Amino acid sequence: MTHPSQVLHESGRQPVVLPVCDHYAGSEKLMTKSLALQAEAGPVFDVTLDCEDGAAVGREAEHAEMAARLAASDANRHGRVGARVHDVHHKAFINDLETLIGIAGHKLAYITVPKLNSAHDAANAVEAIERISNEAGLTRPLSVHVLIETHGALREVFRIAAHPRIECISFGLMDFVSSHRGAIPADALTAQGQFDHPLIARAKLEISAACHAYGKVPSHNVVTELDSPDVLSRAATRASREFAYTRMWSIHPAQINPIVAALSPSADDIRNAERILMAAQDADWGPIRDDDGSGKGRLHDRASYRYYWDVLRRAHATGANLSPAATQRFFS
Repeated sequence: MTHPSQVLHESGRQPVVLPVCDHYAGSEKLMTKSLALQAEAGPVFDVTLDCEDGAAVGREAEHAEMAARLAASDANRHGRVGARVHDVHHKAFINDLETLIGIAGHKLAYITVPKLNSAHDAANAVEAIERISNEAGLTRPLSVHVLIETHGALREVFRIAAHPRIECISFGLMDFVSSHRGAIPADALTAQGQFDHPLIARAKLEISAACHAYGKVPSHNVVTELDSPDVLSRAATRASREFAYTRMWSIHPAQINPIVAALSPSADDIRNAERILMAAQDADWGPIRDDDGSGKGRLHDRASYRYYWDVLRRAHATGANLSPAATQRFFS
């Protein structure tokens, strides 16, 4: 039977699917704790070791080396650990890359580059990562994630998303609000206000639309209300359902599970996707009539098959329980 990856995306390149939660850790203590949590839970969330805001001024080199050694260690059990470096114009940018890639490039899943000002900055960042990876003798390309948090980067977000080496684009809410020099009120940084302010909502939508246009992953910004799990859960649900984000940052271990729950496909979505895709595969991907048990048949063809295949791929990436039949057909 023909696998869906061979027939459902005419370009031959499937959209990127990543774990739905990107957990940030800045200090050695928090990095170690985060890696232990991931080792226990499995690769259902990524860990990003923060060498930008996590590094004390003047100690950037030592911080990068510490993060690199953790990423290269046995604590990185699942290979889903990345690192955020300084921006392309910072004096520590190249040293961050040389240290991280030189020590841990063989185990890093991605490099995250913040504070782009343009598509040119993105291209320069990718070129530097590729050059240093080649010098280090890496046999696989390192994925690149970027942060949109400036006016210039937002203006060129579609060009940035089009770059073939960039797989994920995150929104940097706090720096973006600060770039408006007080014109956006502080309540736009709250879990609710950030969705209601028109300029913030516009930025979120532009990033999400650009990512989906080029098969990349839009990653939603942090929610800083650490002691309000219900608030976080509502924000994550809005980010997913209203703004089409398929990934979100966590800055505290207590945020991981609510984000995974909110952004993962539901059990009903998974069962529908399994049923429809298995019937479609049996029909050699021709149109089918699906009966969901309601007694009302519904027509499906390759347009809807693509939707359900992406649902199932996202479910698999979150570690959801798939049926043995679907696992054998599509992921074995």
